[in-house]
Amino acid sequence: MANHKRKDPLAWGIILVVIGLIFLLHNLDFAIWDFFARLWPLILIAWGGWKLYFGLKKNNNTSGKS
Repeated sequence: MANHKRKDPLAWGIILVVIGLIFLLHNLDFAIWDFFARLWPLILIAWGGWKLYFGLKKNNNTSGKS
């Protein structure tokens, strides 16, 4: 059987850190929701760029192995 590394723990760790930061900033009276209301498209852009980068990187690695 192939030994596949799962990236789920990394993703869950990032999600938990972000949620924790949101609650911390809210408790410190930082207007976190106003900030996200204006800048939420940047999250989509960063996520899309990340997916493109690693998708192209993976594609280049698999095409080189013939």
